[in-house]
This record gives sequence, C-alpha cells and structure tokens, in this order.
Amino acid sequence: MSDVSVIGAGTWGIALAIQAARAGADVLLWARDPLRAADLAARGESSRLPGVRLAQQVIVTHDLGRVSGIVLLAVPMQHQRAVLTRLPPGTAPLVVCAKGFETGTNLLPLEVGQSVHPGVEAAVLTGPNFAHEIAAGLPAAAVVAATQSPLRDRVIATLSTPTFRLYGNDDPIGAQVGGAAKNVIAIAAGAVIGAGLGENARAALITRGLAELARLAVALGGRRETVMGLSGLGDLLLTCTGPASRNYSLGVALGRGEKLVDVLAARSAVTEGVATAPALVTRAAGVDLPICTAVAALLEGRTTLRQAITDLLARPLRDE
Repeated sequence: MSDVSVIGAGTWGIALAIQAARAGADVLLWARDPLRAADLAARGESSRLPGVRLAQQVIVTHDLGRVSGIVLLAVPMQHQRAVLTRLPPGTAPLVVCAKGFETGTNLLPLEVGQSVHPGVEAAVLTGPNFAHEIAAGLPAAAVVAATQSPLRDRVIATLSTPTFRLYGNDDPIGAQVGGAAKNVIAIAAGAVIGAGLGENARAALITRGLAELARLAVALGGRRETVMGLSGLGDLLLTCTGPASRNYSLGVALGRGEKLVDVLAARSAVTEGVATAPALVTRAAGVDLPICTAVAALLEGRTTLRQAITDLLARPLRDE
C-alpha cells in the first residue's frame, strides 16, 4: 500500500511524486501509457525533467487498481474527467492538482470531481510552482484548500518539507479561480511583451488582471482575500513573468505575430489557458472581465491583438 498515489506522469506529476517521496512517503506514480510507465520504471527518470531521478520509494505503474492513500490528480484539466471515471469507486481522499475550467461544462476541478464521484473527500493543491523547481527541491510554497480542516492537515503533513511550505485554506473556490484565471491573464501578459509594449504595460495588466480574479472569485462564491495570497497573486506573478510559463510564452509568441495553431503544434505539453479562457468567460457571464474576455476573443480568432489592445485602452476612465 502506498501513502500517496500520483495520477499522471507528466512533469507536474513526476515533480509531485518526487516531493512526496522527499517528505518520506511511499509513492505510486501512475502513467496513462503503459510504454511510458515501463520506460520510467526502467530508467528512473524522465526526459522532460533531465537530471532529476525518481526516489527508490516511487513505484511506477499503469494499473489504476493499485491506487491507495492520498490521491494526487495531476493530469491536465481537460483530461481530468476521463481519468476520474476510471478511478475505482471510493477512491479518496482526492487532491486535485490541475488548474482551469472544463470545456463544455465550464466546471472547476473540484466540481468535476464531485460530478464523477459525488461526496468524495477532496481538496485542491495550487500555488506558484514550476514543476522543474519542485523536482529539484528548490524553496517553494503552495496552498492546500479544502472545506474540511482534517483533510487539509493530513495533506500538509504528508507533503511538507523544509523547502516546500504548505499553507491551509478553507476557500477552495477562491483558490481554484486564482489558479484558472491566472493562466488566461498570463497569455495577455506575454502578448504585451511579445508585441514590444513594455514593462509598464505588463505591470498594469497584471494589476488589473488581479482585480478580475477577485471579482470572479467573489461572483462564484469565493473570497477576495484568497486571491491576494499564494493561489492568486503569487501564482499570477510567477505565470506572468516566468519564462518557463507555457501560457506566458504562448502569449509572447502571439505578440510577435505567430499563429496560435503553429505555436500549439510545436508543443508537446498542454497550455491550459487556451481551453480555459472561453470556458471561464462563459461561466463568468455578467462579471466584468475585460482582459479575460479579450484573450478568449483573440484565441478564438474573433479579434486581433492590435484591436484587443485598442479596445482595452479605450475603456471609460474611472477610479481604481
């Protein structure tokens, strides 16, 4: 039996498996592709995280029937439902580590979990974390958000180390909104830099983007103060400025005039903000989200970058 089971063997799943082992847990790491599972098990490392090896207490498998302990769901948002459907009934507790809104249903990660496994004990792990830095053991902090304090305490105790500081939060809605919306804002921040509009423009956009995160969180039942913490402001700053951010780098490419289809075709990893933007805007009907709305229109080809910038700058003047 494992103390922790990580579902998903992408960079984030591998990083979480390494972190759980670093904290002293026996870990099961599930890979969807049996060939990938065999390769990871044989080599003990992934080409996506060169130089970082799996600890001996990390067992790689393709068998979901072996899942036990705390389950960390580390698959991209748009694949979460399919994987949850395959998990055995009663699998719990579940810690969702994806960020975004589901296309079609416009649901947040924990809402998808409840729709597939009603009543499941669940939390969300989120915050300003690049996988390669977590895997390397560099200092970082994150949030475990759940309405049940015993679950928060259990997850924090299982995953915490001196270099990975976890904070509890009882506002999972606010924490999820911050993680989802920051990817959309990051695309806009990258586009600003890619288009050569300068650091002043990016700083203004990040700040106004934070205001959008707060309005959306409150509208969906979360708290404004949650967005001012690691799961909102912290994650927003990292994703809008870090060159390793897939959403930011996609925005940079768009700002330079590259086509979305070409940028995505050249990538193997998922850029969550692309699917999240339209779902977020649809879910937020009636909430004033000019930046997120502009990004969704840009990604769907309903506007150009130049027109989106013009429209944002032409908004009526008002107090902050």
